[in-house]
Amino acid sequence: QVQLVESGGGLVQPGGSLRLSCAASGSIFSINVMGWYRQAPGKQRELVATFTSGGRTNYADSVKGRFTISRDNAENTASLQMNSLKPEDTAVYYCNVDVRTYSSSPTFRYWGQGTQVTVSS
Repeated sequence: QVQLVESGGGLVQPGGSLRLSCAASGSIFSINVMGWYRQAPGKQRELVATFTSGGRTNYADSVKGRFTISRDNAENTASLQMNSLKPEDTAVYYCNVDVRTYSSSPTFRYWGQGTQVTVSS
């Protein structure tokens, strides 16, 4: 079993910054992808950013240039630095990891509990 603990959400004014963190623990042999998704009220969950084990990052067009994902493979943590926040960034943000629990296992996907980000004046 794998546990994800997220932190860093909150209320911020437009133009402000927040940093989200995610720590994975449990039966982890390796993590292929660490990422962040978000879901706004009445909308589907959408990808925000991902970071592969090979060092490749991917961002939603709506956050490019404003958000930066980082990853610490030794600590099994990922962070999302969010700058120049806009009201439309308001959502519950979820950490996501694709994990192998042993060397030849298939990949399993786990989700965090979510952390609320509200951008409002």
